[in-house]
Amino acid sequence: MRASILAISLVASLHSVGCATDGSADLAKIAQGAEAVLGAATTSGLSNSDIVAGLKAALETGSNTVVQQLGAEGGFNSNSLIRIPLPKSLAKARDIAGKVGLDGQFNELEDRLNKAAELATPKAKDLFVSAIRDMSVTDARGILQGPDNAATEYFVGKTESDLQAAMRPIVEDALSEVGAVNSFNNLLTSYNRIPGAPDVDADLTGHVVEKGTDGIFYYLAEEEKAIRENPAKRTSEILQRVFGGR
Repeated sequence: MRASILAISLVASLHSVGCATDGSADLAKIAQGAEAVLGAATTSGLSNSDIVAGLKAALETGSNTVVQQLGAEGGFNSNSLIRIPLPKSLAKARDIAGKVGLDGQFNELEDRLNKAAELATPKAKDLFVSAIRDMSVTDARGILQGPDNAATEYFVGKTESDLQAAMRPIVEDALSEVGAVNSFNNLLTSYNRIPGAPDVDADLTGHVVEKGTDGIFYYLAEEEKAIRENPAKRTSEILQRVFGGR
């Protein structure tokens, strides 16, 4: 799921991201002519290192856009495409609680889970930047010549396990900071008073980490697609040299 939606991003072109990258480099055309570009440095005046540097600059810009967007207020909470739902056990419990008018507490908890993801997302930035800087000429060739989500697949392979491990303590802190832990405890106290209600067991931290990284990779894939398909703003000399006129 993560690999296909960004799987995830990282993971899923979305209009808000397309607007954010309006004027980005046309990587689709570069992908189509990658062999010619990479094999004709003497004619084009571009070396392999120039091309790698330009690709890194474009990808760093794209990943920064995603992190800023999802890390902002409402980045998850107001986005129906990546909004984090309650864990399945809590979703079932909400249906039961709704019959006695207690579903509001569950809805509040869901909001807080998404706010925690928004607080944690900016912490992913350094991992993405590190993966980009470690990119080799071989990596760059594969990305340039690959499908719309080739760079996303690169990110998933390079960062997913480290990202989730790094985000877990961050998410734990964020859940406490936004009041999700207290909300969950209060919810359970009220829920357990319902006669015959089944037990609820949920790993809130693990759930937010998994769904949060899904959302990140989803938008990275959408950002990548937008960069490949739409003309881009060339905000640096290397971007102008590598992507200008493509």
